[in-house]
Amino acid sequence: MQIIKDREIVEDSWLHLDDEATLVAGKITVSLNRWQEQHETLSKHQGGLGLRLTGDDPLEEIVPDLASFSLIVLIFPAFTDGRCYSFARLLRDRYHYTGEIRAQGDVLHDQLFYMSQSGINSFELAKPDQMENALTAFNDFSESYQTTALKPEPLYRRR
Repeated sequence: MQIIKDREIVEDSWLHLDDEATLVAGKITVSLNRWQEQHETLSKHQGGLGLRLTGDDPLEEIVPDLASFSLIVLIFPAFTDGRCYSFARLLRDRYHYTGEIRAQGDVLHDQLFYMSQSGINSFELAKPDQMENALTAFNDFSESYQTTALKPEPLYRRR
């Protein structure tokens, strides 16, 4: 499968494990529930470890463990659900998370620019066949007036 990461189309090297799936070597992501239940085992996992969060998950509970994760996957169940935008911004600005943050689910072309401004740097699109076209979304706007995860000063202070 291909994803957009850092504004390029790349092959995805991560395996998203269900809560019942057997642990495998390599780069894996798990749900918050599985992380909480199997914290000891997963902490010793050989390979990259990622965490999948929904807007319903309590972000504050994972803050002490952020260094354990190379990837945080934020699940967007519908394009109208924007709670994970706030998670991305908090992860970057308040908690200084520097790893990969990925948007997964109902991710649309029109949202890519805004998601990137909130700190998300990789994307699993709802329509992967439109990946080439989706790359143009990052250039839909030349500037943002507000502060963003990418530009921490407002426009009037950047000049």
